[in-house]
This record gives sequence, structure tokens and C-alpha cells, in this order.
Amino acid sequence: MIVKPLLFALCLALLSASAPAANPAVYEKSAKLPLARATKLVSQKLDAAGYAVVDTLPISENLKHMAKVWGPDYNRNKLEGITALVFCNGGYVNQVSNLDPSLLGLCPLHLTLTHKAGVTTVLFNRPTAIAAGSPAEKLLRQVEGEVTQAIEAALNAK
Repeated sequence: MIVKPLLFALCLALLSASAPAANPAVYEKSAKLPLARATKLVSQKLDAAGYAVVDTLPISENLKHMAKVWGPDYNRNKLEGITALVFCNGGYVNQVSNLDPSLLGLCPLHLTLTHKAGVTTVLFNRPTAIAAGSPAEKLLRQVEGEVTQAIEAALNAK
């Protein structure tokens, strides 16, 4: 009977599909670090790589004010902290404006740090996910590499 193996394969495929998969457009790195320490380390490493951190946004602190309004929809994942870093490098902005001004929406860049159960996770939307096929793709691949290396160095430094 061919139906049973086919049904088994279909069920297995459905079960596999239900498991959350990492989003290839988002770089993700975690470390057992307090949020404030990870934020400081990532900021320092971005600066050392030539990216000026122009703002640090305490997102979770701002959201706390809405807890009563949102009720049970507030922080369902029980994240203990969310912080965003906004950063830029004037040289890459100039090059992007020369190569493909439509990608200037990537300037400035940002990343988000979340904290839960002693672990801080850095999330960075990959510029290459947007720049595919653009004249600025090669440049943004380099930028992405520099930023992810800075994140790696920061979280591995502890």
C-alpha cells in the first residue's frame, strides 16, 4: 500500500514545518550577559569598527507604560528587556547614495537586543536581504560583515 508511506511522509513534513525556523534575513547571536553589559559591549565594538552609535533606545522601558492599556497582550513572551542601537558610518552612507539612492532607507542601521532568563540576544536585519541585485549589494555585504563581526566580538568578549 502506497497510501500509508505517503501519509506518513506528509505528516512528518507538517510536523517539521511547524517548528519555528530561523529567519535568514535576520542575523541572531545570543550570550549569557546582562542586557546593559551586552549593549555597552556591542556599542563599543561598533564604534571600533567605524560605526557611530547615534542613539540607544530603551524600548522595554517605554513599553512598560502601556502594560495596563494592553492588558494580556502586553509582553506575552516575558522579555525582561528590549534595547535598540541606532548607528551609522558616513562613508558607507555616501557610497550607498552614489550606488543606489533607493537603499538610503538603510541609513542609519539599527539592531535590537532582547533579554530573557540571563541571555541577551542581538537581532540585526541583514542589509543584503534588501540589497539583492542592487549596485550597492557588494558594499552592503561588506557592511553586514563588519557589523556581524562587531556583534560576534562583543558577545564573545563577555
